[in-house]
Amino acid sequence: MVPWPAKWKERWAFVQDFVAADLHEVYRHGVRAGLADPSTARLLGRRDGAHAGLVQLRMLFPENEQQVRAASARELVDASRAWSALGEAQRKQREAAEATAWKWWAVCLTAAAAGITVLAAWGQVMGSTVLAATALICLVLRQRETQVWADLRQCFRAGWLALGVLALRCQFGFLAALWGQELRRHAIKPVIVKVVRSMLGEDPDSLLITDNYDGLRSPRGRGYVVDSAPTLLLRRKLSQIDAGTVAVCGPRGAGKTTLLETCVQEADFGLLAQAPATYAPHDFVLSLSVQLCETYVEAKGYDLPEFARLSNIRRFLRRVWGWCKRRLHWSAFALPAAACLVLGGAAAARLLRDYYEPPVRDYFGTLGDSLMAWAELTWRGQAAGTSVSLLIVGALWWRLRTASWLLGFLRQSALALSALAGVALCLVSLATLLADKGVVQRLGALSSATVLRLCFYAVLCFVLSQAASTGRRLPAGGLQTAVKTAFRWASRAMALLLVVFVLRNPETQAVLADPENPLRIAAVLTGLLLLKASNWKPRPAEPALVTRCRNHLYRLQTIQSSSAALTTGASQIGSLGTVHTTSVSTIPPNFPELVGDFRELLSQIAAEYRKEGGRVVLAIDEVDRLGSETQALAFLGEIKAVLGVPHVHYLISVAEDVGAAFVRRGLPHRDVTDSSLDDVVYVQPSTLQESRTIMARRAPGLSDPYIMLAHALSGGIPRDLLRYGRRIMETRDKTASDELADISRGLVLQELAETLAGFRTLLSKKQWSPDTYSVLNAFRNLVAHLRSACPCTEFEVHYALEQFAIDSANDLGQTPHADLTEEARHLIDEASGYAYFSLTLLDIFSADGFDRRLQAAAERGPNGDPELLAEARQELGLSPYSARTLISAIREAWLLPLQPASGTGTIPPPRSRPCSQHQQIL
Repeated sequence: MVPWPAKWKERWAFVQDFVAADLHEVYRHGVRAGLADPSTARLLGRRDGAHAGLVQLRMLFPENEQQVRAASARELVDASRAWSALGEAQRKQREAAEATAWKWWAVCLTAAAAGITVLAAWGQVMGSTVLAATALICLVLRQRETQVWADLRQCFRAGWLALGVLALRCQFGFLAALWGQELRRHAIKPVIVKVVRSMLGEDPDSLLITDNYDGLRSPRGRGYVVDSAPTLLLRRKLSQIDAGTVAVCGPRGAGKTTLLETCVQEADFGLLAQAPATYAPHDFVLSLSVQLCETYVEAKGYDLPEFARLSNIRRFLRRVWGWCKRRLHWSAFALPAAACLVLGGAAAARLLRDYYEPPVRDYFGTLGDSLMAWAELTWRGQAAGTSVSLLIVGALWWRLRTASWLLGFLRQSALALSALAGVALCLVSLATLLADKGVVQRLGALSSATVLRLCFYAVLCFVLSQAASTGRRLPAGGLQTAVKTAFRWASRAMALLLVVFVLRNPETQAVLADPENPLRIAAVLTGLLLLKASNWKPRPAEPALVTRCRNHLYRLQTIQSSSAALTTGASQIGSLGTVHTTSVSTIPPNFPELVGDFRELLSQIAAEYRKEGGRVVLAIDEVDRLGSETQALAFLGEIKAVLGVPHVHYLISVAEDVGAAFVRRGLPHRDVTDSSLDDVVYVQPSTLQESRTIMARRAPGLSDPYIMLAHALSGGIPRDLLRYGRRIMETRDKTASDELADISRGLVLQELAETLAGFRTLLSKKQWSPDTYSVLNAFRNLVAHLRSACPCTEFEVHYALEQFAIDSANDLGQTPHADLTEEARHLIDEASGYAYFSLTLLDIFSADGFDRRLQAAAERGPNGDPELLAEARQELGLSPYSARTLISAIREAWLLPLQPASGTGTIPPPRSRPCSQHQQIL
C-alpha cells in the first residue's frame, strides 16, 4: 500500500476535526496523530508497558490534558467560545421547533421548493404574483390569529434559526480544526514524548532507535560532511593570504582528506593530487602537470585529446562512421520535412512568382541599364565628381582591411536586418488575415459550441504544459511516476486532440480552406526562420590557454617524430646520385623544464581566475603515507620548486611530526618546512559535541549514550567514529536487542577480543621460555572467554577481564620479568592498558541507570566528564602508563573499583561447552 503524502494526511486530519462532534473528539484525534508521528511511534513497544493503548489512556489524565490545553490556549479559547455560541443557538432552535405540532423542516423545505418551482416554471412576473398572493394569505391568517398561522410562524422561525445553527456549526468546525492543527504541529507532541519516555522507565535514551543510518554506510558521501573547527580555521587562513602553502596535519582518520576535498570543491578552480607512497619527483610533477591540464580543459567545457592505439585507417573510418551517423539522423528528419514544406508551399511560390516576377524583372533591368550608363560615363571621364568619389571610396575600403570592428558591424547589421524582416513577415501575415473579410466572416460564423471546445482544449493544453515544469512526484500503482513526465505526455495528447478537432470540424475547415492561407503560413515560417537566424552566433574559438594545455598533454603523454628524405641523381645506363634523410623526434622534458612549464601554466591559469575574482587551490594529499618524517621532509624538499606560484593556495596534508617540525622552526636549526610552508592547520580529534554533530547528520535519532560510546571507542577520530557507529548497528542485529547494556557489552567485548588477538600475534614473534609461557596462556584464556561470552557467563568474563586488566600490571608484566624482553613487556603493558580501558567502558555503559550514574559522576568533578573517555583512548596511543592513571581517575569518578572485587588470581580457562540457551555475542 502506497503511503499518503504528508500534505494529504494533514488535509484529511483537518476535515476530520471539522466534522468532529466536540472538542474532546478533536483532542483524541490529536493524540492519535501524535502517536502516529515517526519520532513517537518508534518508541512504542520497545519495553513492556509502553504501547499505544496505555499512552492514549495516560494522555486523558487531567495533568497531561491540561499541559496540552495550556500550550494551545489561544486556539482553544476561540473554539470554546464558538462551541458555547453553537450550544445557545441549538437551544433556541429546539425551543422554536417544540412550539409547533408540525414538522418544521418539512414545512420549510416544501415552501422553498414551491417558491423555486413557481419562479422556474412561470417566470419572474407570474412567480412574483403568486408569491405576493401567498404573502397576502399569510397576512390574513396573522390578523385572525389562527392556530395554522401560529404553527406556520414557529416552523419558519425554527428554519431561520436552523440556518444560524448551520453557520455557527461551520464556524465551530473551522476553529476546532485550527485547534487540532495546532495540537498536531506543536502542542501535543512534547507531552506525548514525555509520557512515552516516563512509561519506558529508567534510561529511555539507552534504547537504540535511529531514523536511518545511510550516512554511516557511505563514509565518503559529500552530503553528510559537516563544517568542523579546522574547516572554519582553514577558510579564515586562506582568506587572509593571496597565495601560499598551508600544511594540514593531524592523526590519521582525523579528516584531513575530507578537509582538502571540501576546500578544493569550494574553490573556483581546484585540483587534488595524491602523493605516491614510493615517489620519484619527476614522475610526481609529470602526473601533476597532466592532471592540471586535464582539469582545466574539462573546466572550460572542452573534450580531452584521445591518445588511441588504433591505426590511422581505423581512426579515419571511425570518424567517417560517426559523421555518417549524424548526417543520417539529420536526414531522417530534414528530408521529409523539406518535402512537406516544398509540396505545401509550391502553390504559394508559383503565385508569388506570377504576381511579382514581371515588375521585379523590369525594375532590375532598368537599374542595370542605369548602372551601365553611369559606369560608361565615368570611364569616359564625363563624370569627374563620380571619379573622385570612387577613388576616395577605394582608398577607404583598403584602409578598412585591418579594422577589427568591420566584420562585427557587418555581422550585427545582417542579424538585425534578419530580425526586422522576420518580425515584419509575421506581422504582415497576421494583418492580412485580420483584413481578409472572408476569413473574418467565417470566424464570426463559428458556433458557440465550437468556440467553447476550442477554448477548452487550448486552455487545458496550456495548463498541462505549465504543470509539466513541476518536479513533484506522485504515487501511481505502487511506483513513483514523475509528475513532469505525466503532464508532458498529457499536454502532448491534448495538443494532438486540438489539432484533430480543428482539422475534422466543418466550421474550422472552412476557415482553413482560405486560398491565401498557404501563402500566409509560408510567410510566417520564413519570418520564424529569419528570427532564428538573427540569434545565430559563431562558435567561439578555442581559448589560447586551452590550446596550450592540449599541446602540453600531447608533449607529456606522446612521443612525436617526423622524417623527410630527398633523393637526387641521373640515370642513363648507370645511376649516379645522393640520398639525404632527416629525422626529428621530441625529447621528453627533463625535471627543471617540467617544473618551469608547470609553474608557467599554473600561473597563467591563476591569473585568469584572479581577474574574475576566483580562487585557485592545489591540494596534495597522503604525504603522511610516505613513512618516516625524514621521507616526508625529503619529498617536500624535492617538490618545493612547484610551490610558491602567485595567486595559488597550496594545501598539503602531512603527518603530525612534520607539523611539529614547522612549529620548531629555528629552534635550533632550520629545515625544509621553514621555507616551504607558510602556515599549519592542526586537525585535532573531534570533541564530544562535534561527534554529536557528525552523528546527527549521518544517523538522525541516535541517542546520546550511543554517541558517547562510539566517541570513547574512537578517541574522537571521525573515521573510527563512523566505523564504530556501523559496529553499533551490526551488534544490534547480532544481539537482537535495542538496550544499551546488551549492545555496549557485545561491542566492547568483540573489539577487545580482536585487539588482544592482534597483540597475541605480535607476542608470538618473540622468544619465550618455560618460565614465561603463562603470559600467552593468560592471553589465550581471556580471548577464549571473550569469544564465548553470553549472559550466562557474564560474571566469568568480567572476572577474567578484571584479572587481566587490573592485576596484569602487577603480575604478567613483572613476574617473572627478567626473561622478558623490553619490547615484549611493553606489548603486554599496552594490551593490559587497552583491556583496562575496555573494562571501564564495560562497567560504565553495561550497567543499569546510565543517565543517573552519568549525572552523579559529573557532580563529583571534572573526571566524570565523558569527554575524558575519548582522551584516555587517545592517551593509549602515546603511553599505556599515563593512560592507566587517567583511566583510574575516571573509575574513581564513576565509583568503579580500582582492584578486583574477588581478589587477585589467575585467569581460569573458559567453559568447555558452549551455552545452549543463549546465542554467543561474538
